[in-house]
Parts: sequence; structure tokens; C-alpha cells
Amino acid sequence: MHDLYAEALQTFDTLFDEALAAGEPDRTAMQLATATPDGRPSLRTVLLKAYDARGFVFYTHLDGRKGRELKANPRAALLFHWPRVRLGVQVRVEGGVAIVDEAEADAYFASRPRGSQLGAWASLQSEVLESRDEFDRRLAEAEREFEGREVPRPPRWTGLRVDPERIEFWYAAEYRWHERWLYERDLAGDCSKRMLYP
Repeated sequence: MHDLYAEALQTFDTLFDEALAAGEPDRTAMQLATATPDGRPSLRTVLLKAYDARGFVFYTHLDGRKGRELKANPRAALLFHWPRVRLGVQVRVEGGVAIVDEAEADAYFASRPRGSQLGAWASLQSEVLESRDEFDRRLAEAEREFEGREVPRPPRWTGLRVDPERIEFWYAAEYRWHERWLYERDLAGDCSKRMLYP
């Protein structure tokens, strides 16, 4: 791993730990931006479930809006905002997106609470829901189907990994004299580091 990329990941580790110590309500919460092939953006909050040198992982239904958009345009941007860390910190990540391997997805799904596992079967994510009763009915069906046995991972529910091409650390300062550091990786995996104007 390139030394500067390792430095970027270590910086994220440090800030992630600081977010826990600072009492951030959920340090894993991150904004995920996707776009359609014609450039129409959408944004939502998802939860970081794993990260390492390969990238940042979240889980979803591939048939939901974000899954469909990422299949058509496999690029994404992430934003972590931790206002309680130092004077406020943001971490921005941009890169390509790929599906995690089956074993990784299975292991994470098996670690989820049973109610969350059943919900993944009951939900037709992003589709129109006529009433809450309809979802409750689908949930009851899933409970009956898997009664007395482990709940398997739904075939279209999996993890997606954002492989960072850019990681920016933004540190708040008085008078908006913020400090910004940008790490960028090229196609060969070489990394550069630059300071940006606030």
C-alpha cells in the first residue's frame, strides 16, 4: 500500500476513534450520493459497516433506488460529518463501487438481529407501499417462512464497497479559516496529498 494512502486511512482511523470519544450520536452515519447515468443525483444516509484498504462498505437491496443507480453508474461519494470532533470535522470519499464477495455479505447478514434479517426479506426497497399493513403482512409471512431456522441472506441484498480515489479531510476553524487536506489515488494506485484553500 502506498505510504500516503496508508496515512489517509490512519487519519480516518484516528478521527473515527475521536468521534466515538466525543460522543457523536452515530459515527458510522454517512451521506451517500449516487447519480443516474444522465447525471441526476440523489442523497441519503447509510451506515458504514466495514472499512479497510479496499474501501468503505455499506449494505442495501440491489433493487432499491441506490442499488439501481449504482449498477448503472458505479461511482459514489460519501460524507462523514462529526461536529463534536475538534471544532468540527468532515471526511469526503469519492470512488468506484463494487459488490462485496458472497462470503463477506453472508457473514455480515448473519451478524444482524433477526428482526433486521426478516425486514430485509419483507421490504421491496424503494417500491410504492400502499399501507403499513401491507409491510406488516409481508413481515409476518417472512416470520412464518423462517420460523425455527436461520434466516438466509436474500439474493439481492448485499454489500457495496466504495474504493477511494479521493479522500478529503476538512477541519473547521474560526472565521472559516478551515484546513483541508486532499489525498488522491491514480489508476496505478499512486497517491498524492495536497492542501486546499478553505
